[in-house]
Amino acid sequence: MASEKEDFSLSGPLHLAIVDWTNAHHRRSVAASLVQGVYILERDRQLKRQGPQALASPWWEFFHFQLLRHLVDDVDSSIFAAIYEFKPPKSHYHNSVDESPRYVIAFRGTITKPESVSRDLELDLHVLRNGLHETSRFEIAIQAVRNVVATVGESNVWLAGHSLGAAMALLAGKTMAKTGIFLQAFLFNSPFFSAPIERIKDERVKHGLRIASSVITAGLAFATKKSYHNNQSVDPFAALSAWIPYLFVHPGDHLCSEYIGYLEHRKKMDDIGIGPIERLATQNSLGGLLMSAMGRESEPLHLIPSANLIVNLTPCQDFREAHGIHQWWRPDLDIKSKLYKYK
Repeated sequence: MASEKEDFSLSGPLHLAIVDWTNAHHRRSVAASLVQGVYILERDRQLKRQGPQALASPWWEFFHFQLLRHLVDDVDSSIFAAIYEFKPPKSHYHNSVDESPRYVIAFRGTITKPESVSRDLELDLHVLRNGLHETSRFEIAIQAVRNVVATVGESNVWLAGHSLGAAMALLAGKTMAKTGIFLQAFLFNSPFFSAPIERIKDERVKHGLRIASSVITAGLAFATKKSYHNNQSVDPFAALSAWIPYLFVHPGDHLCSEYIGYLEHRKKMDDIGIGPIERLATQNSLGGLLMSAMGRESEPLHLIPSANLIVNLTPCQDFREAHGIHQWWRPDLDIKSKLYKYK
């Protein structure tokens, strides 16, 4: 039996009958809905819902998108992503349509159902180990992204993802950015695996711990020359700094809330005159450095130079709500936004 959250008519953003593509709330809501469409595509497959019983299509058709194709995992045959094409009727053409995407590539997160949970959890572990780039699912994803971009151009393509799917979209975006292609990306509750410093209430203790962590991380990075590539003075973050994804987090979601402190801490370190230490620390993680010391080079997926950070300050009842995709199309969100540009 379908849950209420799967049914667009019961839980979707019905208030967006007309989308203003210049409106940040509208863009966020559509991107989140398209990601939800991928979740429901996979649930339709698992439950063998077809025809009138299938629930996925309203999640994109309401906004005049068409499903171009879906991406299937080669291990468990689950649908993990979808490529949508925007096809608005002529009656909906207005100035804001110029700001719309032509194509959106959306990635779902983990589904804790027997048909997909084993493979999804395996990929979650790859995210934790900074090894997502080595998986066949990512190879399928990045090839699809490259093909779409090569066909229609980077300005016409959006990436979107939630949780594990946000990690996929983030890695795809970083991979393309390294080649000079900057795709607009909407990353909902993207994982940031770290000590839960952001949950500490005392701001002085929190700040002190972050300074100590930065000094240790920078020291280890300098000692191993990890960030200097055999003593070259090239800053690997500089090439990525022009790519500025939209990063959506909730303070109550411990899987992504560390992004808040990670990005804000840079500014504080600059303010007290030790910005160079933080610029080295911000490109590395202790886990990644330890893995490198053991002979396994790995680039921390979650570390990014620049971002538009959007924090949902609306209280949530529990972690499940704080981590959920549904929060991001609510019209009454208490939102705090800030641009962080690496320099």
